Amino acid sequence: MTRFHDWKVVVTGGTRGIGRGIVEAFLQQGAYVMATYTKNDQEANLLKEELSQFGDKLFLEKFDISNSEEVKQFYSRLEERWDRLDVLVNNAGIKSDQITALMKDEEWKRVLSINLDGTFFMSRSAIPLMMKNRFGRIIHISSISGKMGLSGQVNYSATKAAQVAMSQVMAKEVGKKGITVNAVCPGFIETDMIASMTDEHKREIISEIPVRRLGLASDVAHVVTFLATRESSYITGTSIDVSGGLGS
Repeated sequence: MTRFHDWKVVVTGGTRGIGRGIVEAFLQQGAYVMATYTKNDQEANLLKEELSQFGDKLFLEKFDISNSEEVKQFYSRLEERWDRLDVLVNNAGIKSDQITALMKDEEWKRVLSINLDGTFFMSRSAIPLMMKNRFGRIIHISSISGKMGLSGQVNYSATKAAQVAMSQVMAKEVGKKGITVNAVCPGFIETDMIASMTDEHKREIISEIPVRRLGLASDVAHVVTFLATRESSYITGTSIDVSGGLGS
């Protein structure tokens, strides 16, 4: 029997990059997974096609996690389909980089809305469902940017630091109910953002990473799936870097 046989998992921003890697890892280990996304139907359909071997275990849900009403409607649909929720991975996030002095109001507010409001709204509605079953795993995908502070990312870094703090608070609130809450902080992972960089820029980044390579989505997924297991029940309110040593 696979590790997550018949488990019910939600992964926000699950159609590409790190989110996709997490979705695939849970599916491979027997879970039913809802992958959420906001806009890109083409990416979502491609995911469904490429993971067709998992049949009816993969569901796609399109809505805006920064809209509290849409989040409530999503959870209503979830309860109609599933009898419980075991794992929530708050992976969805955006960046809009600019130095502080030149950052526009919209660049600030939109990043906070998706990364911070979205994490809060999704977690707020997940907790009562998990409490009913006296079991749950909430995992926020933060970033080493929330610990190191990278130039041009005052908005992004603020939200990622906040996700670590949210993990600590939520963990204290729900620990007695069998629910753990943790954050995973990836470093530079091979995603579309990295692919768009010049080779020179990539070499500069890699030269700063102690293990001398970029991370893979699977590197993050391995940590997330471990934190989702029953065996991780004594780990809560913490953050784990997946950065190849960068920032340590």
